[in-house]
This record gives sequence, C-alpha cells and structure tokens, in this order.
Amino acid sequence: MRYLILILLLCITLLGCSNYGKLTYLAKLPKSLSENSGIITIKDSTIWVIEDHGNKDNIYELDLKGNLLRNLKVKNAKNEDWEDLTSDENGNLFIGDFGNNHNNRKNLVIYKLPNPENVNGDKITAQKIEFNYPEQKKYPPKKSKLNFDAEAFFYNSEALFVITKNRTIPFSGEASIYKIPSKKGKHKAELVGKFTTCKEDVICQITAADISPDGKTIALLGYGKVWLFSHFKGDNFSNGTTQTIDLKATTQLESLCFLNNQTLLISDEERANTGGNLYTLELKK
Repeated sequence: MRYLILILLLCITLLGCSNYGKLTYLAKLPKSLSENSGIITIKDSTIWVIEDHGNKDNIYELDLKGNLLRNLKVKNAKNEDWEDLTSDENGNLFIGDFGNNHNNRKNLVIYKLPNPENVNGDKITAQKIEFNYPEQKKYPPKKSKLNFDAEAFFYNSEALFVITKNRTIPFSGEASIYKIPSKKGKHKAELVGKFTTCKEDVICQITAADISPDGKTIALLGYGKVWLFSHFKGDNFSNGTTQTIDLKATTQLESLCFLNNQTLLISDEERANTGGNLYTLELKK
C-alpha cells in the first residue's frame, strides 16, 4: 500500500494527473482559496469556506459555481490552524482551530460566529470555546499515542463532536470521538467513543465531517474514502451501521459537508496541477 501511495503522490506532484474517481466535478474554486480546509452550507445555494494554517483570519462565501461572493474578517480570532467548519440550526458558524500536527498544542479553540447571512459589512465577531483533551498527559505524547490532532467536527443537539486524525507510529487507524459544549467557555472534551477507520497510513486519516440535515447520517472524509454512519444511538455514532465508500480519487481531499440528505459536497486543496475543486457525491438511498 505504501508503494501505491508513493505512486499516487508522484502522479499528483510531478505529472499533474486528474482522477476524480466517483466524485462529480462541480466547480473550480478561486486560486486565492487553494488551501481550503473546511466548507459548510447554511442555505443550499452557497457555501462558506475557510483555509488552514498560515492563511487569513477570514471566512468566504461562494456560490456553487465557485464564484466568490463575500469575504468576512473574523474579529477576536487567530488562524493558528483552522481545519473544519460546521453550523447549528440557527446558522451560527463554528470554526475548528484544532489542527495539531505535532500533538503539542495547549491552545485548542473553536470559534463561534453569528449567522453570517445576517451580518452587514466586512467583519464578524467570534466567541471562544476553549477545550483540552483530558486523556493527553504529555505535549507531545510518545509516538504510539499521537492521536490528539483533529481536522473534523460537526454540530448536533447543542454539542460539538470532534473526531481525531490519527498520527500514531506505527499507524493504528483508531479515531477518537470527543464531545464539547457549543457555548463560550473553557471545557474538558468528553471522550464518548473510539473506532478504527482502516489501517492504511494516510488514506485512513480523517480530514472532515458533517451530519445530514435530518440527523440520520454522519459522513467522515479521508484521503480517498468516505465513511457513513447511520442507525446510531447516543453520542457514540460508531455503534451504528458503517458504510465505507472508496472514492478512487487521488487528490488531497480536505473538506466535506451535506448539501442535502442525499448529496455531499467535497473539496480538495490545490497541489501542483490538481485539486482546488468542488465536487458532489450522490449517496444511495
């Protein structure tokens, strides 16, 4: 499998290969958002987008043709490593500033923003939801415990659910599910479950998450796979039915959200001559 990954990376980096696999190309994203790391819909005609580490403290509204409509500066927030976006039933946005590649951060935070559809001007104010993982005792932990990075979360029933991105050496494929209150303050994240995606390094790391509008399906994105969870009970959604979709795509897939109960929007970062696109994935009923 490592040889396959090397071949794919060579194809992407040097040869500019394009392979969307099961994804349907929808639009080209603006060049200025080449490092998009999170997307979410508030209404079904536009998306909001963020970028990750090293980029501006801004959120961007785009239509589904990839046209930039609005650009809002987020006040009281610093883009340490913004990795995912989610929203609640009132359209409030949450930015997950919990990218933690080296598992050594002590300043993990989620920013809560008012519904940007109701904001005039070019600035929006954030509230801080600070948190820590009680299970982490060392910063960084030893290599076999490197499971405190995250690039994925979603909102459900007044709580935020963060799914970790496994970086253990050797790679175990195990992801942890943490629950955090969706209100301003300092919180200890509650560990509510663990599960294993698969054990293929890189491909099995989780990069984005969302829950369907009807609350019945949770989707997780990896570098080439989507995992769907349904018929779950309680906070530990991994106790439900799991379906794995091999996307057969070779780009750096970073963002995912539901457009409706049967359609996922997925985007990738731009690398060499590939990526920087918005796609759809239709789910079988």
